[in-house]
Amino acid sequence: MFHVKQSDEASTSSFDDSPIAREIANLSARRRALEAKTETIELSGRTRVFTVSNQKGGVGKTTTAVNIAAALASVGARVLVIDLDPQGNASTALGVAHNAETPSIYDVLIDDFPLVDIIQTSPESSNLLCAPSTIHLAGAEIELVSQVAREHRLRGALRDYLADEDNRLDFVIIDCPPSLGLLTINAFTAADEVLIPIQCEYYALEGLSQLLGSVQMIQKHLNPTLHVSTILLTMYDGRTRLAQQVAEEVRSHFTDEVLDTVIPRSVRVSEAPSFGQTVIAYDGQSAGAIAYREAAVEIVARDTTKKGS
Repeated sequence: MFHVKQSDEASTSSFDDSPIAREIANLSARRRALEAKTETIELSGRTRVFTVSNQKGGVGKTTTAVNIAAALASVGARVLVIDLDPQGNASTALGVAHNAETPSIYDVLIDDFPLVDIIQTSPESSNLLCAPSTIHLAGAEIELVSQVAREHRLRGALRDYLADEDNRLDFVIIDCPPSLGLLTINAFTAADEVLIPIQCEYYALEGLSQLLGSVQMIQKHLNPTLHVSTILLTMYDGRTRLAQQVAEEVRSHFTDEVLDTVIPRSVRVSEAPSFGQTVIAYDGQSAGAIAYREAAVEIVARDTTKKGS
C-alpha cells in the first residue's frame, strides 16, 4: 500500500516537471501577464503606417501582417490592412471577398478609386479593416509605369482617406509582394515605418542588406521619413541551437529594432488562413496567438515610451 502511494507521488511529480507541463505553465503565465498589459495599454493617438517587407520569400511576411493587425485590433486599435500582394493571401486570412469583380486596391492605384470605396470590414472585428487585392493586381506593375506620380499613388490615396475624421485609424499595415517593384515602392513611399519579419533559419539574413539598401534609396529620393523601426523573429524553435544562434546574430546587428517577442513555429498559425481567419480568431489561446499579441503590445508600448521620452 505504502509502495503504491510512493509510486503515484513520483509519477505526479514527474508529470509536473515534464516539458509539456512546463510549457503549459509558461503559456498560462504569459496569458496572465498579457491580460494585465492590455488593460493598461495606451494608443498614441496618431496613425502609424507600417509596410511589412522582406524580399526573401517564406519568412512569414503575410502571416505577420495579418496577425499583428488582428492582435492590435483586439486591444482596441483601429487597423487597416492594405493587401498589395497579387496573391491576395492577406485578404483571404482576413475573411474578406477578393474575387475578380471585387473593387480592390488595383482600382485605387490604376483608376483613382477612393480608398473608402474599396475597404471592407473583416468579420473578425469591427476594428479590423482591409483594402483587398484581386488577380488584377498582377498586371499593375506594368500599368503603373505610365501613371502620373506612379510611386506616390498609394500615398495620395491614403492621405485623402485619412483627411476625413470619420476614417480615423491607429495603424495602417501594408502587405507587399517579395520583390522591389512599383507595388513595393508605393508601399515604402506611403509608409513611415518598416516591419521586417526574419525567420530563425539558415540564410536568415540573406537579402537583408539589399532590403536595407532599398529603404535607403527610398529615403533619399521619395520618402525621407521612412525607417526600419521593427524587426520580428519568426518560425523560432527554441529546441534547436541554430534558431538560438540566428536570434543572437540578428539581435547583435539590430539591437534597438528587434522585438523581445519571438514567434514560434506553430501548427495553429499555419492552419488559420485555410479557415479564412487569423490565428487570433482561430485559436486565440494558442502559443502562436499569444506571441503575436505580445508582439503587438510591444509595438504599442515602444511607441508610447518614445513619445514620453
